[in-house]
Amino acid sequence: TEVGAMNVFFYLINKETKRPELVAAPLTRGDILPGVTRASILDLARSWGEFDVSERFPTMKEIQEAAEDGRLLEVFGSGTAAVVTPVSCIQYKGKDIEIPAVGDLTKRVWDEITGIQYGKSADPHGWSVKVEPKIVTE
Repeated sequence: TEVGAMNVFFYLINKETKRPELVAAPLTRGDILPGVTRASILDLARSWGEFDVSERFPTMKEIQEAAEDGRLLEVFGSGTAAVVTPVSCIQYKGKDIEIPAVGDLTKRVWDEITGIQYGKSADPHGWSVKVEPKIVTE
């Protein structure tokens, strides 16, 4: 899976706090896409209040160690067209970091966002606006 033009999210157990954490890189350097889908995922995750949500720069060493320790739970990319795309492997320094693909969080984010987009789920954030059809006559 390539996420070169997507935002990437890491869901892991934080080594220091021992708590589940969703990590996304912050927008501070200007090299991360400030996408609507990225913001929506962060807003949703924070509203659930079930795990920590951080905007910080994870290192590859941290990701590799989390995988080796069994603390790397999921990784997914996000973007407008795909919404979320699970990542099953990251190659780093010639070695594969295997990741459980399509985990519960990835599926939940997909279900929540597409449900809101298609009007099948409640929209507690006010992201959707219903447009009433208008018949035009000449």
